[in-house]
Order: sequence, then structure tokens, then C-alpha cells
Amino acid sequence: MLSALEGSQAVARAVGLCRPGVVAAYPITPQTHIVENISKLVADGQLQCELVSVESEFSAASVALGAAAAGTRAYTASSSQGILLMGEVLYNISGLRVPMVLTCANRALGAPLNIWNDQQDSMAVRDAGWIQLYCADNQEAVDTTIQAFRIAEHTEVPVMVCVDGFVLTHTLEPIDLPTQEQVDRFLPPYRFDRALDSRNPLSLGTCVDPLFFTESRHSQHKALLRSMQEIVAADSDYAGIIGRSCGGVLSVVGPAEAEIAILAMGSVCSTLQEGMQIFSQERVVKLIKLRAYRPFPFLALREVLQGVRELVVLERAVAPGSGGIVGMEVRSLATTMNSPPRIHNYAVGLGGRDVPIEIYPRLIEAVTCATEPVWFEIFDVEVERLPIEDR
Repeated sequence: MLSALEGSQAVARAVGLCRPGVVAAYPITPQTHIVENISKLVADGQLQCELVSVESEFSAASVALGAAAAGTRAYTASSSQGILLMGEVLYNISGLRVPMVLTCANRALGAPLNIWNDQQDSMAVRDAGWIQLYCADNQEAVDTTIQAFRIAEHTEVPVMVCVDGFVLTHTLEPIDLPTQEQVDRFLPPYRFDRALDSRNPLSLGTCVDPLFFTESRHSQHKALLRSMQEIVAADSDYAGIIGRSCGGVLSVVGPAEAEIAILAMGSVCSTLQEGMQIFSQERVVKLIKLRAYRPFPFLALREVLQGVRELVVLERAVAPGSGGIVGMEVRSLATTMNSPPRIHNYAVGLGGRDVPIEIYPRLIEAVTCATEPVWFEIFDVEVERLPIEDR
């Protein structure tokens, strides 16, 4: 049954349906409502869980790591500078191959201080060894959160579910929550084969010298690549029980034969999809919704790019001194194609800048009028603003 829920409330309820044993919480905008709603579930007796209020995001990640390593399903959430403060522990969690789930309510990084949405925070830890899944709307956020626990526990690779801050976390949408019975059918009880147990002492995360460190990193890399199979399998099994799919590692809206394509992640996909429906098209266009950024789905993306001549890659973050982050990945992929598309790389919506529906026709116009590929530019459809001066 559909219910009008704020995104954060919906994510909290999805977490509750997964029966975590420990949730470690520290508030930071715009993530705070998630753990607030989880604490309410605990206080109301709807979730049997130990909610640990900690003194920092570093501690939140550390508590979740310890709980998961001891054999308890664990969860935490954060945003922006909180994700950076967790950085050291995020590398430890993935390097130890401890399964857990973290919601990143995507928010800009300072300075200058900005509490609004872009994806710079999750991009800053893109190489921490976590699976990263991006959600286009709050229904996807619910479904992906539930799938994330199974993906993490089957692969022993932690999963970061990325949900655009405010745009999704603070927005009411009609949400169809699965029943507890459905989630229990999909998600078996947590079991960690290397769980710490005082009755059977073992070490987790010992010092590794140069003779074996390379093998450890290689194993971690391979595990992330293999996780693509589990991401697809979990989504398929979820659809079989719940009746909804999130598209696996990526999905395509529009005709397969389109020669113009736009690739994007997160809530901007919903904006673009709406634009495709509203504005008449003189050219056939398809939207590629990239759900999995880590592992990067090279093979699946290469397949859907066959026949595409013009590709727009949209970013919600910037690598200063280089340009687009996702764009670099796509250009790397293009070198393996016989007839690669021209790639036009733009950043949009930085620091919460509005991304109106009108961005869709303007992007198509920019691409069709371009005489050469765009390496990287800020794309802004608003005009009444002080000019950005070079400094």
C-alpha cells in the first residue's frame, strides 16, 4: 500500500525491515532525519535494535565495524564532512571485508560551507573499496537499501547507498514499503563466517607485510568486480518477490537505437526523464541511469553505448584540476570501443543549484550544435546571476 513518506523516513523504515542488530548514529544535515526516524522505531518498540549514540562520525563507523565483525547486522548513515571524517574507518571496513550498509545523504563539501546537495562527498571516497549504488527517487532508495544488505552479506563487501540530500531525503513521495514477511523471504539472517568470538579467538586485520599486501588488494579488487553479479541477482530476486526492479547496475529509458544519449546518476535522472516526456523531440534520445558507480559497469555500459554518436555525461561533483569524475571513467571505457561516441562532459547542480526540467532540451541543443566534444564545463540553465570571474 502506498504511503506519503519523507525520503529519510522511508529509508529508516526500510532499514528497520532489514532487522539490524546495531545502528550507530551521529547527526549531520541532511542525514539526521534518517537516524532520528530509526530512533523513533526503536523507542516505539517497532525495531529490536541497539541504537548507539556516538560522539562523531568516525565513532559511528567504528561501532558499526565492530558490531558487524562480531556477527551482528549493522548500519550507519552520514553526509558531507561526516563521510570524510569516517574515511579512515571506511577503508578499514572494506579492507577487512566486513559486510555492512551505510546511507550517504549526498551533500556538498566545504569550504565554502554548503549544506545542500551534490555528490562530492561520496565521490571523495569512491576508491575506499565500497560498492556505491545511486538512487533516482525515494522508492529506489527504499528498495536499494533492502537489497544492499543482501549484496553486502553475500559478497562481504560493504555497500554505500547514495541518496541525494534534501532533493530526496526531505521530499515527500508516495512509497510502497514491502511487508516484513517479504523482506524476510528476500534477506536471510545475518551470518559472518569470520565473526569475532571469544570462545574461538582469531585475529581480524593483522599487519600485512609487502609479501602479501599486493595479494590482499588484488583480492579486494576482484571481489568488487564479482559483486556486479550479486547486484544484478539481488535486484532480480527482489523483483520476483516484491514486483519492482531498480535496473541492476544500470537501466535505459528511451529507444535502444537512439544516437544521442545522456548518462547520469541520482535524482537528476528523474528530472531528465520528466523532461523527455514533456518536451517534444526532433531527435531520438535515450537516458542511461547509472545505478552502480562502484564497481563501474564497464561491460554493461559499453553494450548500451553501441550505436551512440553523441553522449552527454552529467556530473554532480568536480575533480579540481581535472574536471569530470564520471566522465573520466567513461572516456576510459570509450578507448575500448571500435566506434566510440563523442563525449560531452558537464557538471550540474553543484551545491544544491537547481536543475530544472528545462535542462533537458538545452542539453540536446548544446550537443547538436557542438562542433567538437566538450571536455568539461559547468552547465547552468539559469542566467540572472552575477558572472563567475576567473581568479
